[in-house]
Amino acid sequence: MRGDEQQQDAMFSYINLEQRVPAEHPLRAIRQMVDQALGDLSRHFDTLYARGGRPSIPPEQRLRALLLQVLYGLRSERQLMEQVDYNLLYRWFVGLAMDEAAWNATVYSKNRDRLLQGEVSQGLLVAVVEQARAQSLLSEEHFTVDGTLLEAWANRRSFEPKDPPPTKGTGSRGKKCLRDTHESTTDPQARLYKKSAAGEAKPSYLGHVIIENRHGLVVAACATQSSTRAEREAALAMLDERARATTALGPKRITLGADKLYQEQKFIEGLRQRGIAPHVAEYEKASTYWPNFLNEAERHDPGFALSQKKRKLVEMVFGWGKLDSILRKFKLQGVERIDWLFRLLATANNLVRMVKLSKLIPAQ
Repeated sequence: MRGDEQQQDAMFSYINLEQRVPAEHPLRAIRQMVDQALGDLSRHFDTLYARGGRPSIPPEQRLRALLLQVLYGLRSERQLMEQVDYNLLYRWFVGLAMDEAAWNATVYSKNRDRLLQGEVSQGLLVAVVEQARAQSLLSEEHFTVDGTLLEAWANRRSFEPKDPPPTKGTGSRGKKCLRDTHESTTDPQARLYKKSAAGEAKPSYLGHVIIENRHGLVVAACATQSSTRAEREAALAMLDERARATTALGPKRITLGADKLYQEQKFIEGLRQRGIAPHVAEYEKASTYWPNFLNEAERHDPGFALSQKKRKLVEMVFGWGKLDSILRKFKLQGVERIDWLFRLLATANNLVRMVKLSKLIPAQ
């Protein structure tokens, strides 16, 4: 029997949002991990807000919404608010009731700066990494570092000479570089840069991550301005930041895998000073311009070849961000905002990866 189409809406609904989300939906496991991490940051949130005044958007809801934007590759806050307004799954994840109004996109974007100043994305990444450690998902000894180009929200034609022009350069031997004499009128902190000789120089930043080699989870992340030294400097800075944030490393022997771009004397010596074995790829034929700096013991380390095989795990992080998320081109401007969002993207990558691992690895 053919049913009749009913146009009259019901006055009341007896099914809540919790019942509408399938029990096996991946966002359920992600929501559980995110809630635990946000609980760890609750005291930090208290320091960012005044005790009195008009209540703001709860920081927990704002961060869940930002994670949704990263997880589903939504290009703007306006598109995010449109989805939150009518998508029941999004409402459930954020924590909005069915009859609760969605936020204004402009107000939502302006309120993001409070969380940006509080380094909340870094705290969230650390909290999620601690959950992975508690589940024995992390390697505490073997790591890999790499960087990727982050295309800025600017155009090559927006670069114009600085006014007034610089009196001295910041390049090698004090020479003036393009970044010294020109800047973008759209995003002054973006720089023209290319990762390969055959590539096109684009207004960009650089994103850097350190992953552990067991399951490819990100343990440290940051974004910087583009330069030829940025990847090596950022790697050492992330290692120091991680050493301050955790005591789990202890006296264990640490290894760090990297590609040939990290084959530089200052970087190799920096790893040795930190007690880290450099598993850095070398050029087959060393030259005056690209000499090899590893000693024989490091070059013939039994774990060297394994570290090089594990390097592909870091490319999975960048591939996920550029194909399925918003890593390909950032709409935010300024290195501080890019760095904040890049750490949030690294956290989202970990959450997705941990959900998959929980299905493959039996609970202990």
